Amino acid sequence: MTDDVDVVVVGAGLSGLAAARSLQRHGLRVKVFEALDRVGGRVDSATVADAHVDLGGTFVGPDHDRINSLADEVGVGRYLTHDAGDNLLLWRKDRKRYRGAVLPIGATSLLDLARIRSSLERMSRKIPVGRPWGAPDAAGLDAQTLGSWLTAKHAGQATKDLMAVVCKTSWGCEPSEISLLYVLHYIAQAGGLDPMLDTRGGAQEQHFVEGSHEIAVRVADGLGADTVRLGSPVLRIDWSDDAVTVHSDDGPTTARRVIVAVPPAMRRRIRFVPDLPAAHRRLSQRWSPGVLSKIYAVYEAPFWREQGLSGMTISDEGPVFITFDASPPDASRGVLLGFIGGDYAREWDSVDAAERRMRTLSVLADLFGERALKPRGYTDQRWGEEDWLGGGPTAAPGPGAVASLHARLAEPVGPIHWAGTETARRWAGFMDGAVTAGERAARETAIELTTTTPDEKARR
Repeated sequence: MTDDVDVVVVGAGLSGLAAARSLQRHGLRVKVFEALDRVGGRVDSATVADAHVDLGGTFVGPDHDRINSLADEVGVGRYLTHDAGDNLLLWRKDRKRYRGAVLPIGATSLLDLARIRSSLERMSRKIPVGRPWGAPDAAGLDAQTLGSWLTAKHAGQATKDLMAVVCKTSWGCEPSEISLLYVLHYIAQAGGLDPMLDTRGGAQEQHFVEGSHEIAVRVADGLGADTVRLGSPVLRIDWSDDAVTVHSDDGPTTARRVIVAVPPAMRRRIRFVPDLPAAHRRLSQRWSPGVLSKIYAVYEAPFWREQGLSGMTISDEGPVFITFDASPPDASRGVLLGFIGGDYAREWDSVDAAERRMRTLSVLADLFGERALKPRGYTDQRWGEEDWLGGGPTAAPGPGAVASLHARLAEPVGPIHWAGTETARRWAGFMDGAVTAGERAARETAIELTTTTPDEKARR
């Protein structure tokens, strides 16, 4: 079977669906191919003990304009992440309550943490957003890892441990594995560490009432019957200057352009004929994702609120390093969300389900007491075990992979355009970045297909 369309989109995550939606609004004929048997990519959902849980992307911030606008357009509401009450810190075997952003780790450690944070903020402001390769001494920054830089700066052990928590939960890796240039650019494109990490006023401020996956479902439904083909991986793309033939289990589909909206590492699962340029091939080899897993424990009610606790915790012990209160807005169930990343996730992912549950509930009991041992329901999501996604919410490139390759993330190759959250200029690694990247790729493609002369293309 051959379908002739204007544009094929590879990947039905938020980025690919946003691209397809935008292309249709430009009057173009679109076909979307998705390897999984569902839409959403790195957003997914489940129902656990009558509570909805987001298995993938969960939080949005107040300035995540495009994902919030898309949610509004398809009728998915938002509510504030619960943050009333005391937070908990499990630190050096000691459980401490605190409020605000000042962690109870002692004056010396707090001063050291402030020094390192200030240095990261100051350095990040010198990184051109969307163009990290243009930073002063980009190659030198890229030659270091976050871990080696912390050591060179004589960071104290408490600071190193806290930065490891940030690293595990943001990128699913250890500080010794990720490029310092990538970290600095990530901070810059999020507008600083506070917008990146905070709940109120930051990227964890809100949830979607019906869940982030519901946005993908409704966008896909709005594309029309037979636009999205599920369970149909694209394994080969033949291309020339102005046309592509996309091969899937449905057979060949010809189009004038293709938008590949999959994680950078998944690009190498597709055979391009002729080959992509060497730098684009190296990008797919070296921009692998981190490993991040999520856990949810569902209770009859958010009992921790009775103790004056917010549900937000930080721990220096694994496997769960950070938790949030993810209860529904009416508190009809109590839902605790936890993150497991980096080395702990690699080890945790390999044990059986019963052992994973036992380890998780043990951590929650250390934090919230024995009532945490008896949830009504429990589930976990191991993104590193997903065959067509392979890891965490975003790439975690190592040293030497950013200064020379970042520019290739969104650089078209002939009729091939690229989307996915990693290709976004701002909020890369977040759902907002996924939507903006899809819309940007659709704009680029529509301009090419609606211009008729090289001069007109250049003017646009």
